[in-house]
Amino acid sequence: MGINERKEREKELLQKSILTAAREVFLEKGFDQTSIRSIAQRIEYSPTTIYLYFKDKDAILFALHSEGFQLLGSKLEVLYSVENPYERLKAMGRIYIQFATDYPDYYDLMFVQKSPMNNLEDDELWKEGASAFDGLKATIQQCMDGGYLPFTDAETGAYLVWATMHGMCNLYDRGRCKVLDPEKSEKIVDLGFDEFIRMMDSFKK
Repeated sequence: MGINERKEREKELLQKSILTAAREVFLEKGFDQTSIRSIAQRIEYSPTTIYLYFKDKDAILFALHSEGFQLLGSKLEVLYSVENPYERLKAMGRIYIQFATDYPDYYDLMFVQKSPMNNLEDDELWKEGASAFDGLKATIQQCMDGGYLPFTDAETGAYLVWATMHGMCNLYDRGRCKVLDPEKSEKIVDLGFDEFIRMMDSFKK
């Protein structure tokens, strides 16, 4: 490995360390209570070093936000081979729930925290988020064309499905399901999804 390659590798490792430390501190202290200095202390570097890679705290959070969407995208890749759009839609829902369960820290950054969205004004295209929603919208359109769903607009239909899934996952993740029957609360997201699918099944022509 040459000198330039080694330096580039070191930069990549340091940037990854910054993001890992930031994710940990965000979860421990919350975004508002986290400072660039506290992130720098976690990896034993100066705040100046952090600013060489990220212009501010929002930029760090947005980078983590982007990482999360790339991870979710990798989970959804298996669906490319599913030809039936309705079966693909149901599988998307299952993967979304599993992702929210397995990666609650990323899920919070991607779909709950408002701060990452502040950086969208500086980006020409929110590639990861747009790609994920476009995939859902295309599947909804195919379901409409195939007579599986009665929506009149694919984008609105995709928003409705996404909002339903997000609502179930977020209520559970934030501990709001403790008011439910104790025998059901631990598996309420799966139970709710099953009921949602049964409701959509009734829409088929």
